[in-house]
Amino acid sequence: MAELVLSSLLPLLFEKLSDAALKTIARHKGLDAEIKKWQRSLKQIQRVLADASRKEITDEAVKGWLNDLQHLAYDIDDVLDGWVTEAMQSDQSTHDSEGITGKVRKLITPTCCTNFPRDATMLAKLDDISTKLQDLVKEKADLGLRVEEETRPRNNNSNNNRRFQSSVVNPSRIVGRQAEKDALVQQLLLPADEPCDQNYSIVPIIGIGGVGKTTLAGLLYNDVQVNNHFELKAWICISDDFDISVRSKEIFIAFGGEVKREHENFNKLQEAIRDHLTQKRFLLVLDDVWSESREDWETLVRPFYTCSPGSKIVVTTRKNILLKKLGYNSLYKHLESLSDDDALSLFALHALGVRNFDSHLSLKPHGEGIVKKCKKLPLALIALGTSLRTRKDEDSWKGVLESEIWTSPVEGEVIPALRLSYHDLLAPLKRLFAYCSLFPKDFLFDKEELVLLWMAEGFLQQATPNDSIEEQCLGRKFFEELLSRSFFQHAPNNESLFVMHDLMNDLATSVATEFYFRLDNESRKNIKNMKLDKYRHMSFVCEKYVAYEKLQVLENTKCLRTFLATFAGEVERLEKFYLSNKILTDLLPKLPLLRVLSLSGFEISELPESIGTLRHLRYLNLSQTHITHLPEKVCNLVNLQALILFGCYKLTELPNNFLNLKNLQHLDVRDTRLLFKILSGIGELKSLHINLSKIIIRSEDGFEIAKLNDFKNLSGKISVVGLEKVQNATYAHEANFSQKKLSELELVWSDGLYDSRNEMLEKELLNELKPCQDELIQLKIRLYGGKEFPNWVGDPSFLHLKYVSIKGCKRCTSMPPLGQLPSLKELLIEGLHGVEVVGFELFGTSQAFPSLEIMRFEDMHGWKKWSGAVFPRLQKLEIKDCPNLVEVTLEALPSLNDLKLYHCDSGVLRSLAEVASAVTKLGINGISGLNDVVWGGVTEYLGAVEELRIWRCNEIRYLVKSDADATKILERKRRRRSWIIVGATS
Repeated sequence: MAELVLSSLLPLLFEKLSDAALKTIARHKGLDAEIKKWQRSLKQIQRVLADASRKEITDEAVKGWLNDLQHLAYDIDDVLDGWVTEAMQSDQSTHDSEGITGKVRKLITPTCCTNFPRDATMLAKLDDISTKLQDLVKEKADLGLRVEEETRPRNNNSNNNRRFQSSVVNPSRIVGRQAEKDALVQQLLLPADEPCDQNYSIVPIIGIGGVGKTTLAGLLYNDVQVNNHFELKAWICISDDFDISVRSKEIFIAFGGEVKREHENFNKLQEAIRDHLTQKRFLLVLDDVWSESREDWETLVRPFYTCSPGSKIVVTTRKNILLKKLGYNSLYKHLESLSDDDALSLFALHALGVRNFDSHLSLKPHGEGIVKKCKKLPLALIALGTSLRTRKDEDSWKGVLESEIWTSPVEGEVIPALRLSYHDLLAPLKRLFAYCSLFPKDFLFDKEELVLLWMAEGFLQQATPNDSIEEQCLGRKFFEELLSRSFFQHAPNNESLFVMHDLMNDLATSVATEFYFRLDNESRKNIKNMKLDKYRHMSFVCEKYVAYEKLQVLENTKCLRTFLATFAGEVERLEKFYLSNKILTDLLPKLPLLRVLSLSGFEISELPESIGTLRHLRYLNLSQTHITHLPEKVCNLVNLQALILFGCYKLTELPNNFLNLKNLQHLDVRDTRLLFKILSGIGELKSLHINLSKIIIRSEDGFEIAKLNDFKNLSGKISVVGLEKVQNATYAHEANFSQKKLSELELVWSDGLYDSRNEMLEKELLNELKPCQDELIQLKIRLYGGKEFPNWVGDPSFLHLKYVSIKGCKRCTSMPPLGQLPSLKELLIEGLHGVEVVGFELFGTSQAFPSLEIMRFEDMHGWKKWSGAVFPRLQKLEIKDCPNLVEVTLEALPSLNDLKLYHCDSGVLRSLAEVASAVTKLGINGISGLNDVVWGGVTEYLGAVEELRIWRCNEIRYLVKSDADATKILERKRRRRSWIIVGATS
């Protein structure tokens, strides 16, 4: 807490209190002397925060003093924000100049500051703040807080103790991890066949603190096969001190080298390491790596190039940022918690001295309950099991299971394993993580949405002014940092979303203290005993019906900044949620300090005009509601930064004075009925980032596409429909697509009138629609009428492009060089009737399709010949309705395991089977010319097939030629799974 106040809150307050514009306001209010007193008092407090940081862990009084200080910081910030808002509202009626994009307006003319009211309520609030400040100054002396040098939190004993981790493990005390160990041993024993340009490769072990990374690495290090395989071994614990010179000496010594005086010269040291490793296969374990610097890493490993092929470096880390920089993107999963059985066995081992409960059956149900509450995390199980080692009576175990430790994890022994990771975070990251306590377990996080929330709360403001783009970039960086340390994980079924492990959610709740409150079924039980007026941020989990009575307790929470509706897990598309209208009309106006308001997903059709009284509001989320319009009073929200209207499918208009929202930075109107003509009128908001799902060109000449130039910060996903109407490519040039940082782009012409369309114009038009390559992930082109594609389609500079779909481009006679796209994972080509040959033009000049995993061709009636090189990573291939394709000459499909052919020639099946020996799933439908002879030849290459599906191949009479072949299939059935025959008629 002290670190957070010191590095996050006070610097921002000092900046605001010192701001020239705010001083002008204070002077006209006659309060400049009061402001100066506040500054002096806060500076006195700031000097003792380093001492408070050391004492708060064990001294509850100091912890309470720090909480009071943070509450007071909120109060001061609210007052200052109110003054600035008054100035903006006054200024709005007399000025049409550029909007206020900073935290306060940097130039406020005196005429707008002379009529501020000095009512009794305001004066009482100021007196209250001054009194509390003086009390805190006095109390710091009573607590014995002294001025001392601030210590760096990362250099604490817990991290220094990591330096004493070693490769020595006691196998008899380790439970589980056999499967993980076996898989990693095989990796270590494999030759150097990874796609790299050095003789060694990296084997990462990634996971949260306390999950057992070091233990697993120790098992590998001491494995007999591993010992016999490597000539040299070394184990180095890195921790957060990545001093290259020191670590290089340690590596040299661990490998058996002798450090001499000449090795004080770093160049000589690296030469010695190089010479020592020449023609030797080594294993190096770098335990607990925190560094993110690729430059430091490359300096450290520079001498290793002389080693023998097959050398390995095992890296254990909580963060994967460095690994990503080195090219290890998503090849390795994070180390998970133990299985149910192994977790229970590990707990029994440390609690009872044996690996099971056979001799203590009465304790087993309690043990199972404790293991479940520990989330199967090894370090937590060991710590709690050890504490029960001397107590084998049922009452003691039951007491632990029912202890308040589980509802107050900060004081228990379950959380320390994760608190190691939490305490290592910088103060701003701790604050962002604590904010996530507002979200329920199993919540699906959208990174961009979470960053917008952090921005609205003011968490991303720095001591030096930032614009919205810089704040958003900082927020993304912070999120990636938390992700790399396993505070977040990728959602299992959606790589664009993220989840937080239940144990991490518990940790966030434990550190959120009295500032964050999540109203759910559990917290509702104790709500009468809680001091809700203390909380600043509140969320509630949506239920089918949210009645006023559920939230009535918030009527007196005058200081509340956040009112957030959340959902646990995925929400069914047709599921409906209803919110009492009384909450909108009666409760919200009683929360005047709200900065974040989310009512997403409710069956709301109208907002009251009173929404305009929430003058501090920065973030308003009405997504997927039934609103048809916004009240005009919304335009009074001069602080509003983000307005989320995604999925408001009944919304047809914006307020008349929408341009008054000059601080608006993010507008999401995807999947609404707002016409592009309406939206083009708000292009004057120069700082606005707008998310559109579709632009339909309606004019006869398509001139309105040029209006996209007004949206300087257009981002996200967009579909442009009706491009056949654009009569001049200059209009598309004026739209300035090359500056639009889109993640998904769909370009759609109409289907028809091909004879009357100008193919040269359409090529020029498509050329001008080239998007910025920095962030594009998905590209779709529909019904384009040119004969060939412009050069940007397939340009390797699109480094992040993963998905390409080209459909219905009937005039095209050749393919773009999509093989040059380095990250392309999925490719769909459909309806290119003019293409007869697919070959070198698709592959380009470099190694073709290095990342492609899925490829589909469909409705290619003119296609006759397919020739090409190796598809190294292709896993799934589907060819459908390509009746004239008869010649296929591919070199190899080494990774292909799923092959589907529909309405094609039997020669295609035979040719593909010959180069795809790893196929495990084969589906064929309506294959012409597929008789017993051809099928017999195909089956020669089907040794790996486990699942076979056949439809409408009526010329096949026998699946196998002989009893010997039948025996082979039966053997395959025993080894794998049986073939599945569907729709075979013979």
